[in-house]
Amino acid sequence: MNDKAALVIASALVRLIEPVARGGLEETPKRVAKAWGEWFGGYDEDVESVLKVFEDGAEHYVGQHSQLVVVRDIPIYSHCEHHLAPFFGVADIGYIPQGKVVGLSKLTRVSRVFARRLQVQERLGNQIADALQKNLEPLGVAVVLRCRHLCMESRGVATQGQQTVTSALRGIFMTSESARSEFTALIR
Repeated sequence: MNDKAALVIASALVRLIEPVARGGLEETPKRVAKAWGEWFGGYDEDVESVLKVFEDGAEHYVGQHSQLVVVRDIPIYSHCEHHLAPFFGVADIGYIPQGKVVGLSKLTRVSRVFARRLQVQERLGNQIADALQKNLEPLGVAVVLRCRHLCMESRGVATQGQQTVTSALRGIFMTSESARSEFTALIR
C-alpha cells in the first residue's frame, strides 16, 4: 500500500475515532497501510508460480504404490470479506499424487496466497483444493480448515473460542470412503 492509502486511513481515523495529531496515532496510518499491504498481498501473487511441480521422484506414487501426502496444522490468517475482521486457524491438506509431486512447503505457500485476500472460509478451502487439483493433477485433494472468526467472537453473538470447520474434497476423496477415512485419521 502507498501514501495515498495512508491518507485515506488518516482521514478515517479523524472522522471515526479521534484526531491523528495525538502522539500515539501519528504513525498509525502508515503502519495500517503497511499491515494491509501484507494482509492482502495475496492479490499480487500468482498461485501457479508458487507451485513448483516435480515429476522427478513421483514415480514412487504411481500405480499400486500410491500414498497419501498430508501436511497438517498449516497456520491460516485471513480477513472476512463481510466485516474485514480477522479469522485464523489451521489448514490440513492432503493429496494422492499421480505422477507429480510438489515441495511440501508449497502447500503452506498456496494456503497463504489465498488467505491473504478478503475471504469466506468456505471459498478459501475450495480455492486451495482447486489450485492443487489443477496444477498437480493428483488422484484427489482434501482440504480441511478449522478457524476462529473474530466477527463472531467480538461482535454479534460474541461467543469466544468456537471453531468453524469446512472441507473441500476433490477426486478420489469424493468417491472413496477409505481415502476419506485415511485422511481423517492422519489429521487427528
